[in-house]
Amino acid sequence: MVLLPTDRMDSLFSPRCVWVNGPIIVGAGPSGLAVAASLREQGVPFVVLEREDCIASLWQKRTYDRLKLHLPKQFCELPRMHFPDDYPEYPTRRQFIDYLENYAATFDVKPEFGSTVQSARYDETSGLWRVHSSSAGAGEMEYIGRWLVVATGENAENVVPDIPGLEGFAGKVTHVSDYKSGASYKGQSVLVVGCGNSGMEVSLDLCDHGALPSMVVRDAVHVLPREVCGRSTFEIATMLMAWFPLWFVDKIMVFFSWLILGNLAGFGIRRPAIGPLTLKNKYGRTPVLDTGAMAKIRSGDITVVPGVARFTKNSAELTDGTALDIDAVVMATGYKSNVPQWLQTKDGFFGKDGYPTTAFPNGWKGQSGLYSVGFTRRGLSGASADAVRIAKDLGHVWREETKPTKRAAGACHRRCISVIF
Repeated sequence: MVLLPTDRMDSLFSPRCVWVNGPIIVGAGPSGLAVAASLREQGVPFVVLEREDCIASLWQKRTYDRLKLHLPKQFCELPRMHFPDDYPEYPTRRQFIDYLENYAATFDVKPEFGSTVQSARYDETSGLWRVHSSSAGAGEMEYIGRWLVVATGENAENVVPDIPGLEGFAGKVTHVSDYKSGASYKGQSVLVVGCGNSGMEVSLDLCDHGALPSMVVRDAVHVLPREVCGRSTFEIATMLMAWFPLWFVDKIMVFFSWLILGNLAGFGIRRPAIGPLTLKNKYGRTPVLDTGAMAKIRSGDITVVPGVARFTKNSAELTDGTALDIDAVVMATGYKSNVPQWLQTKDGFFGKDGYPTTAFPNGWKGQSGLYSVGFTRRGLSGASADAVRIAKDLGHVWREETKPTKRAAGACHRRCISVIF
């Protein structure tokens, strides 16, 4: 037991304060759920704070209707729970949401919804994390505990590039997070800014709904077939990497791309000098897995254009000097981490970009009880691997630290004279 002066306790505990006898998890996406479920298996109590009113808000609120998992389901499972046997190899958006909701129910994960974390900082005097949140219903709250798990992930905030003239464009401008279907764009000329997996698939969706999409391909990008001879390209790459060096597997992947998709340079798509897997491991740039967009590009139904120099009222001026008349714009420009906006640390565990500065597989644990999950740039499999590591580590530490005086602290009072650590 640690005794603190009364005035020190007044500053430590606010009128609306909750002591958490376990880790505080920020974020109820797949990563946060995976950590919570793994902790439940370890018998470690926790609290999950989620700013939205549902789990996996990215999947539930900010994805388009036709979205499916880009990888086979066995590579997208969370710890300790398989997908149902009747699910297809590439589950739909709705099926994945159902899986996550069943996952949360199975492991009794009940987040504090509507809790937006404003700040989280480590109090060196007390050795505790102080997490300040706000919600429409409960107002301001402060959660205090020994451990903090950052699970807000790589896709917390939209990225919208600052392109001259965009504000003066007369047509509809939509970020891909708000795009649902191409049905409302039928007959319109739509510029899709971005050529990642989302940009390619949105362009395909627009084409399927009778729109006239043009897709901006500014930088070199790897496009791989999703399957080779009926086998997942990702699965093949994973098997090959167990036997061959990365550079050799890269060459095989590029050969598959050339063999199945052909030479893409004639369509305005340049291949990077660095191989697709090396590029992913070193810089987090995911190769595009083709789900049908390349066939539409070859047929001319999807037009590839270079970068955008500026927008005018009814057109986009491209970097090659041409102008493109358009009715609408979809920004498939991705997302970013929001960790720097609320996490206050001085140890350099997180960089300015909101990612751990230590590369995978060692970026899951910081100092002073700080953990991170969902920042591996390796999708759901990377998040699941980190979740298991975190739960195992926390389970050991929690049992050791609570063994002598294992007591539940519950809600904190305004004036306290002792705290059980």
